[in-house]
Amino acid sequence: MCRLLGLLGGRQATPTPWLLDAPSSLLVQSNARSDQLQSDGWGIAWYDRTRSPRIEKGVRGAYEPGELERFRSASRRARGPLVVAHLRRASNPMGLPHSRLIALENVQPFVHGSYLFAHNGEISLPRETRRRLGKFGSNVKGVNDSEVLFWLFAKHVEESGDPLSAFARTREELGEVWEEAEPKPPRPYSGLNILFARGPNELWAFCSSLGEHGGSLTNPTRPYYEMGYRTDARELLVGSEPFDPSHADWKSLTNGHYLVGRADHGLVGVETGALP
Repeated sequence: MCRLLGLLGGRQATPTPWLLDAPSSLLVQSNARSDQLQSDGWGIAWYDRTRSPRIEKGVRGAYEPGELERFRSASRRARGPLVVAHLRRASNPMGLPHSRLIALENVQPFVHGSYLFAHNGEISLPRETRRRLGKFGSNVKGVNDSEVLFWLFAKHVEESGDPLSAFARTREELGEVWEEAEPKPPRPYSGLNILFARGPNELWAFCSSLGEHGGSLTNPTRPYYEMGYRTDARELLVGSEPFDPSHADWKSLTNGHYLVGRADHGLVGVETGALP
């Protein structure tokens, strides 16, 4: 159960307030609840002037001594047209020793060419799903079920050219894997909350979950997987939950919905809709 942040804006848009300073910043969320510490890694990725993603990662909680300064430093350096950040609380559907889960290759965001991808949730059958990756299977480096999901999604993006169609096909395929499994886990996935970018001018957010998962880290009345976003003509900000919830301009991205922001000549347009 992880936490996400995505920012789409101008050339020098900075996520620092939302990463560090806001009442419910990503740093605040990292240890907001002692029973849900985001203790298994953090990552911040952004695009440089060559349109290539830059990324900083750590394998411990962003709040921990020795890690906090690295997280703060990366938060202040990350600026550009698009930024994606992630806090990790490792899922473990394969039942591995926890020590095997803690490694940089398991930390998000994941990068492939110009793609950026970050996920909150768990897929139940990563080993079985990996068999469906085709040529992308050899790209899996870690033991994170989210990495398997990333390559499945990337496969469908490249096949369809459309992230919305790719998400729908990814969700269908997870269902097919689950239908074939014996014995079956309770569900094919808990959450498919995803931030995805193909380049610095487009940010997608997908919100999909199955089952009940309690409240969010900083607001127990808000469903855990319900995302939040705020936008104006020049910037889109989206997260696992609102970073400054006292502001009335936050909107909810609820289960079964998507959002895409596109930047063009300094202006940001946003489209939302129901997932197919």
